[in-house]
Amino acid sequence: MTDDLGPLVHLLRNTPVRELIAALRRDGFSLERQTRTGGRLTTIHYHTGSDTLTRKTLRSVLQATRWTEDNLHRLGLLP
Repeated sequence: MTDDLGPLVHLLRNTPVRELIAALRRDGFSLERQTRTGGRLTTIHYHTGSDTLTRKTLRSVLQATRWTEDNLHRLGLLP
């Protein structure tokens, strides 16, 4: 994955947190504080499921999950 996550952040900027959490679950993450197989861990702070994340936070999530555009399609975050 390239270091330039800007285009992916832009595509996800209006995605509700509940959709991101559902995608994390589909990809094998749990909502507990433990690492996924392969040592990946991400933390998401939010108030309601309809909240969206800041671009900086989205960038951090993408870095932590190592998701590519193909992953985002596979997980249903992008059409």
